[in-house]
Amino acid sequence: MTSSTPTDFADVLEANAGYQQRFALGHMDDVAGIAARGLAVVTCMDSRIEPLAMMGLKHGDAKILRNAGAHVTESVLRDLTLASHLLEVDRVMIIAHTKCRMASATPEEVVDEIARTADIDVRSLEFGLIDDQEAALRADVQKVRSWPFIRRGVTVGGFRYDVTTGALEQLC
Repeated sequence: MTSSTPTDFADVLEANAGYQQRFALGHMDDVAGIAARGLAVVTCMDSRIEPLAMMGLKHGDAKILRNAGAHVTESVLRDLTLASHLLEVDRVMIIAHTKCRMASATPEEVVDEIARTADIDVRSLEFGLIDDQEAALRADVQKVRSWPFIRRGVTVGGFRYDVTTGALEQLC
């Protein structure tokens, strides 16, 4: 693992200085972090996905949880439990997407590519690759629906986002 130097993040810190000058969300510090639209979104970390923009939402409307492949993991279930009880979430959208690397690569391909680019052995890691994206989405929706710690009455749906067209389709 390499250590960072002060210049490794200079571009981001410089951009943040400009952001601070035009920052207009300070008024939100009095809303206790609730989801104003009662929505939590579980989606992939793919940078082609803009969760707020693609659904016409603004800052403060939803809780956004992201990971590789939009998986409902133990961590996601914990976060949704907190969101449903403490942050006024009453709807959960699980959003997979087209052209997802987690739904198109084999474990061997991922391991080989990492080994080739970083010269490390990651065979002991579970990357959560998906053979059948729609079946995995349906299973994740059911996992959230049946999780006993999420507040009763929370609605859960499974969706697919098309990274080419911007279309969002409900699958379950």
